[in-house]
Amino acid sequence: MKKVLKPILAILFCFLLTAGTFISIAQKQFFLPYDTSITTAHKVVINGMDVPYEATVGTLPVYVKHKDDKPEDSKKPRAYLQYTYYKRSDTKEMSKRPLMISFNGGPGTGSLWMHLGYTSPVNLKLDKEGFPFQPYGIVDNHNSVLDVADLLYVNPVRTGFSRMINDGKPEDFFGSKEDIAYLADWILLFVSREHRWLSPKFLIGESYGTGRVAGLAGQLANMESGMYVNGVILVSGSGGTNLDISVPRPVTQLPFFAATAWFHKKLTPDFQNKDITQFLPEVERFAINEYLPALVSGASISQSQKDAIAGKVAQYTGLSKQFVLDYNLGVPNNAFYKELLRDRGYTVSYLDSRYLGIDKADGGSQPDYFAELTSWEHSFTPAINYYLKDVLGLKTDLKYYVFGGVQPWNRDASFSTGALLRGAMAQNPSMHLLYQFGYYDSGWFGSKFGSWNFDPSGKMKDRIQTIGYKSGHMIYVRDTEKEKSLNDLRKFILNSIPKDGQPIKY
Repeated sequence: MKKVLKPILAILFCFLLTAGTFISIAQKQFFLPYDTSITTAHKVVINGMDVPYEATVGTLPVYVKHKDDKPEDSKKPRAYLQYTYYKRSDTKEMSKRPLMISFNGGPGTGSLWMHLGYTSPVNLKLDKEGFPFQPYGIVDNHNSVLDVADLLYVNPVRTGFSRMINDGKPEDFFGSKEDIAYLADWILLFVSREHRWLSPKFLIGESYGTGRVAGLAGQLANMESGMYVNGVILVSGSGGTNLDISVPRPVTQLPFFAATAWFHKKLTPDFQNKDITQFLPEVERFAINEYLPALVSGASISQSQKDAIAGKVAQYTGLSKQFVLDYNLGVPNNAFYKELLRDRGYTVSYLDSRYLGIDKADGGSQPDYFAELTSWEHSFTPAINYYLKDVLGLKTDLKYYVFGGVQPWNRDASFSTGALLRGAMAQNPSMHLLYQFGYYDSGWFGSKFGSWNFDPSGKMKDRIQTIGYKSGHMIYVRDTEKEKSLNDLRKFILNSIPKDGQPIKY
């Protein structure tokens, strides 16, 4: 019996060791320590000057309350957020050193886009127009705003390497209100940990992230531990960050259609020979003064009026007059993407209409796929994994969620991030707002229209800037526009900080 037991025990012992290894690997794959960091030293040349900096990649816990919590549960994190933090290392007076906190959108995308594409000291390798090539990699960003502000890139729950842990539930995090509530708490924790309470603070968000930072500006100001920010930057938002305004979608899309047609040289010479910045204001005026009244009038306008409006829409968009009439003046986006270059065998898309796609068949009413998204995933995904793991030293087998599963997302129609932002600006006389957008992004005119209606009284207009660029949703993938937009952002940061001793008041 003993002779039989020994091999069995040996096998069992080996199995337990192996099982333990599997458990260890599983834990390594699915979780990071919820409170850890790695810091490395670097240097970059920005505008001809050496800028030394520390890069910290780490995690910090998220605490949320459940109704049935026991006292001991208050110390139990329900998620952790993975972040990357750049701090200029030759600055001693941190009370004057701005901190800019960056979010992307989705709502389920990681912070990789603006991190490796826009503001940080490292960017991924792209050609001058924003297209990927191999070998993949990263390069120094000589236009980074790290010279004037420290930078924090945050991955919300289930994006990047951020995860729920313990008894964290999707409903704790996945919703407009929930998202802003826990992120505001997390920002307070980070600022306290890093001793940045005295620093000027900025929030920057892209796409859905514009609504996120708009809401955070108000949430942070209204919390028990009230924190006021100096500025908010909305990059490629749409619809004015959920403001209480409404306008027919074709109106906000017409200037985008026109910009796309201009880029692809589908217009007549009298429009095509103008610079896009000279051409688009004419389209904007038509959209508001003639197109909007015609659309809301519906069948009450005469056939001759309808023909005249259809003719102008056709001239501005490169579509045929009959195609516009077939859609009762309001051409849907998908139909435009398919129709504009049908004669050339290509499709365009909604986030950056400079990119071309090909479909299985030239017939049909919408593209098979969106070409810019596939191009961006092609280049950003390898770069962020390589950079965080191989350069900054984050050791993990976790997948970096470029597009994480955050559905169902609780979209509370009564919750207005625009109202929160407006309230925060009204309460803080020194707070400034910057809209940045690209003309080849379908959301740009909605964003501009939203900026006009953000402050109907005009009392805050001296603190609001709106700037367009000859690029798409990710304005920074085109070299010339990245340089311009970062210079505009740099000026905005510096001009949004009150001078020493200047009282903050109306």
